[in-house]
Amino acid sequence: METTNKLKDINEVLEFLYSEFPQCFKQKDGIKPLKVGIFKDIAEKIEGSDKVSKTQVRQALRKYTSSWRYLEAVTKNEFRVDLEGGQAEKVEQEHVEHAQKALEESRAKMAKRKKPQRPRNDGDTKSYKSKGQGQPRHANKKPRVNKKPAQQQQRRSSGKVEPLPANEVKVNNKVKVKLGQALVNATITEVNKDEVHVELVTGMQVKTKAESLFIL
Repeated sequence: METTNKLKDINEVLEFLYSEFPQCFKQKDGIKPLKVGIFKDIAEKIEGSDKVSKTQVRQALRKYTSSWRYLEAVTKNEFRVDLEGGQAEKVEQEHVEHAQKALEESRAKMAKRKKPQRPRNDGDTKSYKSKGQGQPRHANKKPRVNKKPAQQQQRRSSGKVEPLPANEVKVNNKVKVKLGQALVNATITEVNKDEVHVELVTGMQVKTKAESLFIL
C-alpha cells in the first residue's frame, strides 16, 4: 500500500513549509535566521503527516538554509525566529562569520563554474604556464607566506581539538563537526547507529559520522 499523497520534489516540500509556517519560512522577502533546533519543532508538528516525512523536511531545510538569501539574512539580522515568527535566540557573531564564509565559498564556486567557458583553447592555457616560468619570485614568495599560518593553525588545532567520546554522541549535545578542512559548531539532532545528524549554527542539517565529531 503506497501513499500517493506524499510530496516527492524538494521544492514542493519547501512550498509546504511556506504555507504551513508562513511567519517563519519566506520564499524571497523577509527571510530571517531560523531558531536553533527548528527541525525538532517541525518534526513534532508534522508527526503522522501523509504529505511529508522528516527526511524530506531535513533535505528541504538544507536547501533553504544554504541559499544565498538565507545566508545573507544570518549576517543582517540580530535575532532568529521560531515557527510562529516570534523572536528566538540572538544570532551569535560566530554564526555571522560562518554564514559570511559559506556565502563567499558558494559564490566562488559559482564563479568557477562560469570561468571555463572563456579559455577554450588548450594552447592558451599551456602558453600561460610557459610564460609563468618568468615569475619565479612570486612563486617562491607565496609558500613562505602561507606556511607560517598553516603551521600555527595546526599547532592550535592539535592542542585544543579532541575527538568526541562515544558516550557523548547524544541528541542535544553541542559539538564541533568536521566539514572539509573546517571545524564548525553544531548540535546533535539525531543518532541512528553509525549516522549522526547535526544542525550547524546557520541552521543547515548535515548527516555525518561519529568520527567527524569533536569536543566543543
